[in-house]
Amino acid sequence: MTMIEAIRDAHDVMMGRDDNVVVFGEDVGYFGGVFRCTKGLQQKYGRARCFDAPINESGIVGTAIGMAAYGLRPCVEIQFADYMYPAYDQMVSEAARLRHRSAGDFTAPLTIRMPTGGGIFGAQTHSQSPEALFTHVCGLKTVVPSNPYDAKGLLISAIEDDDPVIFLEPKRLYNGPFDGHHDRPVVPWSAHPLSEVPEGHYTVPLGSASVRRTGSDVTVLAYGTMVYVAEAAVSEQGIDAEIIDLRTLLPLDTDTIAASVKKTRRCVIVHEATRTSGFGAELSAIVQEACFYHLEAPIERVTGWDTPYPHAQEWDYFPGPERVGRALKRVMEV
Repeated sequence: MTMIEAIRDAHDVMMGRDDNVVVFGEDVGYFGGVFRCTKGLQQKYGRARCFDAPINESGIVGTAIGMAAYGLRPCVEIQFADYMYPAYDQMVSEAARLRHRSAGDFTAPLTIRMPTGGGIFGAQTHSQSPEALFTHVCGLKTVVPSNPYDAKGLLISAIEDDDPVIFLEPKRLYNGPFDGHHDRPVVPWSAHPLSEVPEGHYTVPLGSASVRRTGSDVTVLAYGTMVYVAEAAVSEQGIDAEIIDLRTLLPLDTDTIAASVKKTRRCVIVHEATRTSGFGAELSAIVQEACFYHLEAPIERVTGWDTPYPHAQEWDYFPGPERVGRALKRVMEV
């Protein structure tokens, strides 16, 4: 499966298992979503369970919170993560706080899917990576899959979770892994082992990272598209790096991170979002606190720049293998 097909299959599995699962958002019904992640669901399950919403993100999320409080399990799509800002108050003030403010009388079993990241020439209003805005909020869980197998298993786990989950889908990975070399032919998912997706129901637990490559020289922490960029950089530099795909940013698998850094004694953090107050800063603080006496070099961060996502200079903004490779060499030279 492609990642699109895996996400669609997760919807299908959960809608078939539980009549309380409903899917809605802008163009997700008849049209099947702008990226076709919900294609065919309305035809199969009807317009009461998969339907189009007005162009009103706060209305979409607010309605979903009400549904969740009354026992449904809505999975809603925000067409691009960049469009979520009108709904941010609903996510933070309502969905994330509902369990606490009601002393456990109500929960919000709600999943909010959003295509995220750049690499598609979407410019500043279709390329943002706002994950740090969610990991800062108590009560929200934040997920970023990097491949079809994880995407299906993590989305099923998110829909089954009794608390709100922000599910960020790197749009540059929808149809194949991307290593940051934009001038090379696109690699399809059919050529990658993680496109082998089991039929039916299975889960990938939230809060569990995956060691994508074992190594002894340096630990690379990445998620989403940057997992493949890190793999390309490591291969090109010939460094024996351990690459960890975080998969879930909150809850975070700190045990796997700490064990790896204590072994390799060096750490490089890679993400596409802007640098200042990005999630890499939190990762750096966690590594420093847990592994200070094991570190042999300063922690390196490779990120997007502190500027709106450009159009004409997209590949100067995008953290590619060359920039990651320079960071790897810096930590190895200390």
